[in-house]
Formats: sequence, C-alpha cells, structure tokens
Amino acid sequence: MVRGSGVRLLARRAGAYHRAAWSTTLAALVLTSLLLGAAASAVASVALGHPRVADRAAAPVVVAGSQSTRFTAKPWGSEPETAHAALTERVRVPHAALGVLRRVEGVRAAVPDNAFTIRTGAGNKPLPGRSWQAAALAPYTLREGRAPRTVGEAVAGAGLHAEPGQRLAGRRIVGVAEGPGVLYVTAAEARRLAGHPRSVDAIGVLAEPGTSTRQLSIRIRAALDGGGLKDTSAAARAEGDPAALRVLTGDSRGAAENLHAAPARSALLELLGSVTASLVLVALLVICSLTAQAIHQREPELRLLRTVGATPRQVRTMLGREVSRKATQAALCGAVGAVPAFLALHSALVARGARPEGLELPTPAWAFLLPLGTAALTVGVARLAALLACARVTRGRPAHDTEGAAGKGRKVAGLILLTAGASSAGTAALQRGEAAAAAAGAAALTLVIGCALLGPWIAAAAVRLLRTPLRRLGGVGGRLAETYGRAESRRLGAALTPVVLVTAFAGVQLSAAATVDDRTSRQAARAVRAELAVTAPGGLPTVALDRLRATDGVAAVTGLARSTVVLARKETGEPRLERLPVLGVTPRGVTATLDPGIREGDLAALRSGSVAVGADRAHSQDLHPGSTVRIRFGDGAERALRVAAVYERSLALGDFLLSRTDLIQHSADSRPTRMLVAVAPGADPERTRAAVRRMLEVTAPGARTAPAGLLAPPRTEGEDAGRLLSGIAVTAIAALAALTVISTLRLIRAGRRGEFVLLRVLGAGRGQVRRMLAADATVLTLAGLVCGLAAAALPLTALSFSLDRSLPALPLWQAAAVIALAAATTAAGTLWPLRGRTALGVAALPGAGEGVPLADVRRARTCRGWARSSPRP
Repeated sequence: MVRGSGVRLLARRAGAYHRAAWSTTLAALVLTSLLLGAAASAVASVALGHPRVADRAAAPVVVAGSQSTRFTAKPWGSEPETAHAALTERVRVPHAALGVLRRVEGVRAAVPDNAFTIRTGAGNKPLPGRSWQAAALAPYTLREGRAPRTVGEAVAGAGLHAEPGQRLAGRRIVGVAEGPGVLYVTAAEARRLAGHPRSVDAIGVLAEPGTSTRQLSIRIRAALDGGGLKDTSAAARAEGDPAALRVLTGDSRGAAENLHAAPARSALLELLGSVTASLVLVALLVICSLTAQAIHQREPELRLLRTVGATPRQVRTMLGREVSRKATQAALCGAVGAVPAFLALHSALVARGARPEGLELPTPAWAFLLPLGTAALTVGVARLAALLACARVTRGRPAHDTEGAAGKGRKVAGLILLTAGASSAGTAALQRGEAAAAAAGAAALTLVIGCALLGPWIAAAAVRLLRTPLRRLGGVGGRLAETYGRAESRRLGAALTPVVLVTAFAGVQLSAAATVDDRTSRQAARAVRAELAVTAPGGLPTVALDRLRATDGVAAVTGLARSTVVLARKETGEPRLERLPVLGVTPRGVTATLDPGIREGDLAALRSGSVAVGADRAHSQDLHPGSTVRIRFGDGAERALRVAAVYERSLALGDFLLSRTDLIQHSADSRPTRMLVAVAPGADPERTRAAVRRMLEVTAPGARTAPAGLLAPPRTEGEDAGRLLSGIAVTAIAALAALTVISTLRLIRAGRRGEFVLLRVLGAGRGQVRRMLAADATVLTLAGLVCGLAAAALPLTALSFSLDRSLPALPLWQAAAVIALAAATTAAGTLWPLRGRTALGVAALPGAGEGVPLADVRRARTCRGWARSSPRP
C-alpha cells in the first residue's frame, strides 16, 4: 500500500526521473499558455475599445443622430431576438434642436458642429474645415492672431504649419490655433460649406458651473423627447428602427466623431474571437496529445505500481500531482511571456498603421492578469488529459483487451469523422459566400481529427506501402524502421497527428487567402472595359463628368462612388444584419466601361430605384431580375430596390451595384471618387488621353489620368488590422503546431532509449541506428504530408468551386514552404541531436537504471541477423 506521503514522494521523484520526457512537453505548454494569454488580453482590449474623443472633449454632453440600425425576428421556438449594426454615414440632427437645448436648465452653450471639406485647388489635398465656434468644444485656443470675422478669413490649426497673413485654400489666415490641421471659418460660412443648412452633424453642450453631467444629460433627454425631435433620416427608417436623437456622455461621445471606429471594432472583435477559438482548439489538441503520449510511455511503470499494491486513486493522485507541478511551472512562464507578447501586438497595430482610425484600444491593469486565467486553464486541461490517459492502467484490465476494445471504437469514430468531413466539403461546394466558407472550415477540422483518430492505421498502411523503398534504400536501418512501424503503429500514429495538423493548417490558411486574392484579381481585371481612369484628391467635381463625355474620342464615362449598406435577413430564423461595401455607378454608358459578367437581366436597365446583384447574393436571397430587395443605406434610410440584373464578378465589384444617384443621397460626399473613361472605337488613345488632360486642367486642376488597370475591390472597416492579425495568428498557430511535432517526436524517441541500447548491444552500428531514424522521419513526413494535404485540399477545392468553379490557388513558394516546414520539424524531432553516447543508447545499458521492455527485445531479435550483417563502425 502506498500512503499519502509515498504518493507525494513518487510524484516528486517521477518528475525528476522523467525530466527528459517532460522537457519536450513543457516547451509546448509554455508556448500554449503564452498564446492563450496574449489572445485573452487582446480580446479584452478590443472589447473595451471605443471611438476616440478629441474634437468635443470639453463638451460633457454631445447630441447626435442615431448611428445604428436594428432588426428583430423570432427564431423557431424562441423569443424574439434583435440584431444591431452600426451605420457608417452621418445621421444628422435637425437645426431646431439648438433652440430646445439652449432652453434647458444648466446649459451654458449649445454649439453646432459641422465637418466639411475645403477644396484647395491645383494638386493639393482638400483640407478639413469646421466653424471657429466649434473649436471651443475641444477646446482649441488661439496661439496667435485673432478669430475670423468675415467670409474669406480663417484660423489655421497648428497641424497646417501656417502663419498669419498667409493665404491658404483661397482664404487669408488671421490666426493660428492649437490642435490638428483644420481650417476654421466663420459660423455662417461653415453652415454654407457644409451643404445642409437645416441640420448639423452634432451639437456640443457646455454646462454651467456646478451642473453634473448626469443631471444635465437627463434634462436634455427629457427636453428632446418632449419636443418630439428625431434625427434627419427618421422618415425613411425601417419599421422599429431607432430614430431618437442620442445624448452621449463619457467615452460614448467619440461615436459621433469617428463613424467608422464602431464597425471596425465589431469586425476586429469577431476576427479575434474566431482566431482565439482556433487557438483554443489547437491548444487542446496539443496539450492532450503530448500529455497522453508522456503517460502512455510510462504504462509499464504504472502497472508495476498497481502490482505492488498501489490503488487506482493513488496512481491518479501521483500523476495528477506530477503533471500539475510541471504544467504549472510551464504555464506560469507562458503567462509572464504573454504580457510582452500582447504589448508587442498592440504596438504592431499602431506602428504599421493597421489600427482602425479613431479607435482607442485601452489596456487596463486587469487585462494583464488574464494570462493567469489561461495558465490555470492550461494546467487543468493537462491534468485532465493525464487522468484520462492513465484510465486504462487504473482499470486494471490487461493491456491487449483494452487496446482491442478501444481500437475498434477509435477506428469507427475516425471513419465516421472522415465521412462527415467529406460530406461537409461537398456541402461547401454547393453553397455560396459565408455558408461555403463555414462548411469548408468545418470540413478541414473534421478531417484532421479523423486522421488523428486513424493515426495508427494510417501509419501502418504507410509502412506497408513504403516497405520496398525502405529495404532497398535504407538497408539495415530501413528494415529496422519497417519492423518498428509494424510493431509500434500506435506510437507512429501519435507522431503522425501533429505532422498532419501543421500541414493541413498551414495549407488551408495560406491557400484560402491566396485563392480569394487570385479570384478577386482575375475578376477585377475582367470587370474593367475602360482604357483610362481619372482620379483627384478629395474627389472630382460633378461637372467634370459631362465635360469628359463631350471630349473628342471619348465613348463613355462612368463616375464611381463607394459606400456601405446594411442588409437585414434571417438565418435559421435568427435575425442578422450584414454590412456590405457597395459600388455606385452612373448608369449612362456603364456597359462600355464595366463588365460585371451579367448572368441574368441587363445592366443597361440599371436606373435610380434599381440595383444589380452579385450571383452569390442572389442565390442566397433567391433574387432574380424583377425581384425586390430592401436595403438600408449608410445613414439608416431603407429603400426597396428592383433587381435589374444578376452578375458574376461580385468579388471585384461587391454584392450590390447601385445607381450613383441613389448612393450619394445617403452619403456625406457627393463627388465621384473615380471616373472610368472608355475610348471611342477608331479613336487614337494617345490623342484622347491628351484631350482629357487638357479638359481636366481647366475643370479639375490636380486630377490625374492613368490607364484604368484593375478596379480596387471593395474594402470593409478594419480590413488592414484584420489582415495583420490573421497573419500573426497563422504564424503563431503554425509555430505551436511545429513545436508540437518536435516535442512529440522527441518524447517518443526518449521512450525508445531502451530499444536503442538493445540494438547496440546486439551489434547494430551507429550509422544503422541513424538510418533507422532517418527512415522513420521519411515515413512520417510522407504520410503526414499526404494526409495533411488531403485534409486541406478537399475543403479548399470545394471552397474554390463555390467561388467560380475552379481549383484552389497556392503560390509555388508557399507550397514549398509548407512541405519544408513539415519536413524540417519532423527531421528536427527525430534526428536532432544525435550526438553523444546516450543519444544512441550506449551509456544507458540495462541495469544502469533504464529497463528494456520485452517488446524491444523481441523486435531486436527479429532484426539481429540484419544488424550483424553490416560491419560496426
């Protein structure tokens, strides 16, 4: 009987005796804890993110329009649910609200604030403009000079580096103020330049001394509700959509300044959640795999303890203490490293300009304690995996009986998962858009888990297939590797799992991104028929459109505008609001400049009140020419648009192609961002380009003319940050998977030390042992690559087929990198280091503290004749 003190002693001595095996496992646990801790801190920072408060920091209360839309639906058998989405175009406040606010008790001043653009002329970028009255909301005070008094005078922000007396954008600078590069004009001129005299962007409220922000906000809310004031898009809003004016305080005031920050934060949080979920799944697989392998190699030792009287509970307690002690050390090291890793990620977002503009990502002190929670999770999973791994020993049944029952169940489960993965890939091929991507991702994960369960049988099959090359090319070492593979397919299968994981994960991540980029580039190249593109800083004047059409040699001109819309739909009964980037075009002559790849209908029928729809979206929404689709524009206004056509190239053009007239009615800037010019048949392209340039010198100084080239694909909020985070996540998870390969193989090699000893005793030379290990690495690499690439290729082919009925794309250098990564990690885990007497089993002779299992003796006897047939070194 082993008592409590004996259990502690055994746990302590076992940890010290098996430190070589634990050293391979602890490195993976450290990295797992580090990545989970950094991901948890990053999720917390983004979840606490908010739009930056800058221009209205001195106003305790800001009144603005409702920058959100909502959609309520009743899922099957559940209570009604509501989905929310942020709006990216300005929803304004009626000018009448100023009078109401100025009569509220405790209000010292209600200041209207409009943001607009001042055109500067030839070749210069437009300048942001505001009224000098609104500068008090920051507050930005004068450094020198005076305030503007008449039209034509302005105060320059310090960021413009101007001086009093200088002329800028057709205005005389009469003062310089603190703050960013903004041009401040009189209130009357600001109202005229804003272009919406009956409304304002927002109203900043300054309080009387002694008035609390909470009391003031309550009074303002009551006054606005009592006056029945709504935002400017209230009449066009969807049924049930909020249209009441918002009363903002604290950090929420930033939502009225940076409209794109809230959507970018939502997208970033969704991406981080997806990355963290993938990381948790990989971490669970890593911890369970390594811990189970470490326990499996000690089954003879554990069975001996049971034989001499240890109870199942004592064996579990001993292993639990040992695993907890070692895992706690590793997890705490990883938690400490998670703090600088998170700070480095935060700095990378800022340094590379990938952080969404206007989005603040706070780092509170408690966020740095979250890695301790993920460290506890790592320890808990490791201990649970150890207890499950020792269950066969503690049950007390013979090993072969348990292996037979468990083996049949494992094989059945693996085959079921492979079938389910293939079925999910087939579903992805028949779906479109997000549904196809989700089905492909599920297929890849299911196939990898299925391969992990079938690892021993896959390894045995690989050995049988490679039997002849192993014998011919590997000599005695190859025959030893073949014998080992047949006798210990379970160990070989355990080593195969991480190789499959790293190959499949790297292949899916790299090929999926490359496939989408390749298809987008191809569609963008085919979607443009125009020969010339005209652009200008801050947009082109509308009059340039008609004058370009009247230019000699020009067949058609299309003005482009970009914005976002929100689509309300149901998914399995649940409400969903999708924010989609869209393209607005001038319908006249659009077929001469753009080729969306029309499937149904006619693009020439596109008019105000109609829309062309991408094929994937039309398929998912059951739309066709003549149907009606309800779209919510960027300012929340909802309209029913008639479908004029269905087109193929939605990756390059977006899901919806609208009339530019409809789009700019709900956008802050009505100027075209880009114009496409088609040269008339038979006209000289060079002469036409020269004529276009001469016309632009008069109409739009500073405009640039260039070959049309590719049409930039639609972009979503936070896309730059998403790409950077995706790249970092792929690299981190690939590194964890690669480290798992090395750790698993070194752990297995540590368990074979007695086998190496016996082979050397029976006459095997060092070179023969090395060749045996090299043959093992070759079998693992080839089998892992084949299974991993198959697990990746099936869902990737389905995804690519759903995009445009083609095969997936992967650049040659990336494919070579995946193969090299799998080969290098397998070789590193199997062959390195192979120096010294202990590594090849010379010092650790039987009787020197390292027992030789009977199975090793049997395998050595089988190979004895082969080993002695070759000379010893």
